[in-house]
Amino acid sequence: MVTNLKSHLSNRLNQTITKVSSVSGGDISQAYKIDTANNSYFLKLNSASTLNMFQTEAYGLDLIAKTNTIKTPKVLAFDSFENSAFLLMDFVESKRATTEDFKLLGEQLATLHKCSSDNFGLDKDNYIGSLPQSNSAHKNWVEFYTHERLLPQLELAKQKGLLSVAECPSEQHIKNQLELLFKGIKPSLLHGDLWSGNYLISKNGEPYLIDPAVYYGHNEVDIAMTKLFGGFGESFYESYHSYYPLDENTSARIDIYQLYYLLVHLNLFGSSYYSSVKSILQKYF
Repeated sequence: MVTNLKSHLSNRLNQTITKVSSVSGGDISQAYKIDTANNSYFLKLNSASTLNMFQTEAYGLDLIAKTNTIKTPKVLAFDSFENSAFLLMDFVESKRATTEDFKLLGEQLATLHKCSSDNFGLDKDNYIGSLPQSNSAHKNWVEFYTHERLLPQLELAKQKGLLSVAECPSEQHIKNQLELLFKGIKPSLLHGDLWSGNYLISKNGEPYLIDPAVYYGHNEVDIAMTKLFGGFGESFYESYHSYYPLDENTSARIDIYQLYYLLVHLNLFGSSYYSSVKSILQKYF
């Protein structure tokens, strides 16, 4: 970290920074643990052009925190400095999740999902990874998922030459297929990008959510993402589904919700995700 930024953050915190340590785990931004005599903080750092990305992340963390259902790290500042943008928040000392921790995480996520809205979407757009994520409001979940999730990513994949026109279903065909599976769905406040790197269990066993891509959508979207790269502990799913039971179409919906995230990964990281995307497109569309 540049000396000027360290000095700037010391002034913002009104504390002398005693140690700066690089933290691994992020694909998009640099991450640091900042220690002072009395506290520890977490800093995300990127180019100045990413300030809006940090702003929407801070908004999402605050929105989740205000529900009083599950904790998020307290955001202290997001700003630009010289050629950089940064997001500064409290550092959460974490531990490996136990069976009981996963049970509590499942319960608290289900409680978060009880927070609803009149529409699907959000009052502002945000990001999924580093890609823009549109949250324009829709009354109908099929319309929202088609126009704000699948079609933008399919179009981007075509532009990048990662999918051919023939491999991408039409708008009407997508809607026809989704109508069969998406029935009686109500808006839930979602984390939006809930893989295993985006939750923490604090040293005293409290779950925290980090790096959200929030909006109001179908609660199973978050569950789909938890299962995409290995899954959470079994007690997480048992406790969660005691609030939101499975039905005969849950498995198919999980696949279709994972399609969005796989398209995002295809567009961000390239053709290694092609076969997974192709498999779901062939199965359902």
